[in-house]
Amino acid sequence: MSKPTFVYVTYIATTIEQLWAAITSEAFMQQYWGERQLQSDWQEGSTVEQVDSAGESQTIGEILQSEPPHQLSYTFQFFDHTQPSRVRFLLEPSAHQVKLTVIHYRLEAQSYLSNSDRWALCLSTLKQLLELEGALLIVA
Repeated sequence: MSKPTFVYVTYIATTIEQLWAAITSEAFMQQYWGERQLQSDWQEGSTVEQVDSAGESQTIGEILQSEPPHQLSYTFQFFDHTQPSRVRFLLEPSAHQVKLTVIHYRLEAQSYLSNSDRWALCLSTLKQLLELEGALLIVA
């Protein structure tokens, strides 16, 4: 039986460059990612690490694809040796907004609901920050 895949699509009133910066900037990520943060240089083949607020590593993965500002894909694996899952961000310009599609492949069945809730909260907050506050919140 294949593992579930989570797909989330939203439209954000921003530019594709601002959205790319928001999903790859550690400083901006802290505002919507919650107590966890992703750290990477976002280059293909580089490590991506999820750390908690205490700086402790929670997951580790690899950047599979990085095509600024259109596509980002990476694996990550918890340290309990579960199979790695994969996350893919697709950014597409659409009139005066950007279509953001997030696909999370190979989720463990028992964690599908909690992961989908976490993604929905994270991405809703990202949308709100970009639309209400604008790019001024993005810190290089």
